[in-house]
Amino acid sequence: MPLVSVGLPVYNGVERIEAVARSVLAQDHADIELVISDNASTDGTEELCRSLAAEDSRVVYHRNPVNVGLLNNFVGVIRLGRGEFFRWVGDDDWLAPNCVSRGLDAFAEDPRLILVTSQVDYTGPDGVTATAPYDGTALRSDDPVVRLTEMLRLLNESHLIIDPLYGMVRREPVAPIERRNMLREDEVYATKLALAGPWGHVPEVLAKRNWKHESPSILARRLDVPKWQAHFATTLQCREMTRWVRQCDFLTEDQRRRALLEIGKMYARRQQIVATRRARKLVRIARDLVPR
Repeated sequence: MPLVSVGLPVYNGVERIEAVARSVLAQDHADIELVISDNASTDGTEELCRSLAAEDSRVVYHRNPVNVGLLNNFVGVIRLGRGEFFRWVGDDDWLAPNCVSRGLDAFAEDPRLILVTSQVDYTGPDGVTATAPYDGTALRSDDPVVRLTEMLRLLNESHLIIDPLYGMVRREPVAPIERRNMLREDEVYATKLALAGPWGHVPEVLAKRNWKHESPSILARRLDVPKWQAHFATTLQCREMTRWVRQCDFLTEDQRRRALLEIGKMYARRQQIVATRRARKLVRIARDLVPR
């Protein structure tokens, strides 16, 4: 029975985290630990977390002495975990009781896998919940470029299909993967995971998350990155993907060339989408200026 670490990074979440903590501790897989990384909260988060840790020995509480930033808190909590397997969880998420065990089943069936995802129910600000099934097999391929190509396709299609940041990973090969604080870092990290190894998928809803769209300028403020990055998010994203592909020593030269080509195609598609949106906006403005 492998130890599974569930990492909960939090900042000022006293009103939210108890429910998600209870859902983690209610897993039907007994050998788990809930690792909470408190990013120097200023509300009652510390008191609540210490209470949870005193109540259940499976809760491990860590408090950063200063706020280290959103991304660094996510990175820190996977390094605090001790389990062979690891899963991040948001401070307002919910896990089904068999979430961990179903992920472990998939790992047991295929020892090549470094990540197992599942379907997730996403609830928007309007209270509407939606999910999208995934039945593809490309992410299970032994060819890293096939996996990368599929991940890039999914990034352009819908956030509802697969979210690798909230899947279960083998901690040892995944924890050292470099992450950079930037806009769309989650998408960049997803492509790094796709290159790192094959993925499995459980076609069942095993988690619930709350989701809302935020503008690049708001995200830049939350991540504490320069505001100008909001205007060049796609360029910076593809540049980081390209840098990563160039330094992956496990890729052959042919695979590297194919991977760079796929990133170039994604960049072109996103630039075309931006150009189309701007053109439509200009048309609307022009119509509004025409005297009636």
